[in-house]
Amino acid sequence: MGTSETPGRAPGTPDRSPEQDDRTGRGAAAQRIQRQHEWVDLQIKQAMERGDFDNLPGAGKPIKNLGTQHDPDWWIKQLIEREKISGILPPALQLRKDDAELDARLDRHTAESEVRRILEEFNARVMKARYTPVDGPPLVTMPRDVDAEVDAWRERRMARRRAAEAARAAAPAPSVKPERRRRWFRRRTD
Repeated sequence: MGTSETPGRAPGTPDRSPEQDDRTGRGAAAQRIQRQHEWVDLQIKQAMERGDFDNLPGAGKPIKNLGTQHDPDWWIKQLIEREKISGILPPALQLRKDDAELDARLDRHTAESEVRRILEEFNARVMKARYTPVDGPPLVTMPRDVDAEVDAWRERRMARRRAAEAARAAAPAPSVKPERRRRWFRRRTD
């Protein structure tokens, strides 16, 4: 170790610049940093020889969306597609979608009060969207007549019930006698 005199340092103190300090190995680190690209190339070459890059998913296939115009919202669109996120449509489109699915949603309920509540909520959303100025496609969804929709729900329900009864009547009756139930308590006769 040298004790060369450097301006700004107290006389007799050793020079510990990274290239000169053998105690900490900083000279070797500086050389590694300068030769880092060679080390990376060597690691890639060894991985290729071992076959680490063989049979990777997407190998030999074109990169998706390469060459299309840049869309700043590409990541959110891919997230929505990948995660199958719904419910974030503009209000007019969401109401159209809900209107198309409303009958099936109503048919899942058995109480008339629930059907009326769902219809009233739907109509309230339609009316709110009509009186709220929004950007996007125009609102073409109309509110539903609650009484007419409840009557249609009743008719669909009765038709399903009749179809189920007809299917039960058409099914062959079981010809095997049911087994006699055994009692859980038996009296010993020993």
